[in-house]
Amino acid sequence: MSTVNTASRAQEVHRLRSEISRMQRRRSDVPFLPLDPALEGLLPDPGLRVGSAYSLSPSPSLLGALLAAPSQKGSWCAVVGMPTLGVEAMSDLGVELERLILVPDPGPRWLTVATALSEVIPIIAVHPRSRVADADIARLNARLRDRGCTLLVTAPWPQAEATIRVEETEWHGLGSGWGLLSDRSVTLRASGRRFESGRRVRVQMPTSLGRVGAAPAALRPMAALPTPASAPDRLAVAG
Repeated sequence: MSTVNTASRAQEVHRLRSEISRMQRRRSDVPFLPLDPALEGLLPDPGLRVGSAYSLSPSPSLLGALLAAPSQKGSWCAVVGMPTLGVEAMSDLGVELERLILVPDPGPRWLTVATALSEVIPIIAVHPRSRVADADIARLNARLRDRGCTLLVTAPWPQAEATIRVEETEWHGLGSGWGLLSDRSVTLRASGRRFESGRRVRVQMPTSLGRVGAAPAALRPMAALPTPASAPDRLAVAG
């Protein structure tokens, strides 16, 4: 890396720290961040546990679904290392953009940026761009617990409270060569140290309005109705 790029990234980290010091967040006494009602039952807790890390599938829709409820309740959110994240899609999923901080390309200093943001931001999503030493991960996990910050990592993460994956995706709206994609049903599966067997919920993500919602129950096939007897048969029975 050139000296210019290194200096530029150092200045960016310094700027972030200056902004963070002005925000002056106090640690929340609430033990959980809220979840969208459509995700109820996915985790053994009533929400995302404060001070913990979660490992996610690299799905923008899943990330937006998890950030939406906390941001709507007034929590600031940060997304680190995701330069292609669609801000409009985040808004459609319910994320309040006025409480969303984006750090698209922190380079190899993503861990430093995430650690600095954890001082004042209650929920941070990060896509790691490089390997991290176990000791650095342990220090960040300790910082999360100390500051009451929740971390969403779009990659495997040691000591994660839970792993949330997107499974069984099904798009709706297309017919035989015609139609428009309207919404998508997916199964979300969560597993963790406290519930190894895993939990699943079926949701629409996104719905036709762009949000996350409970998937409608599958229609059960009806038994075929008996064929009406023909007129001669009815006469024969009547006779």
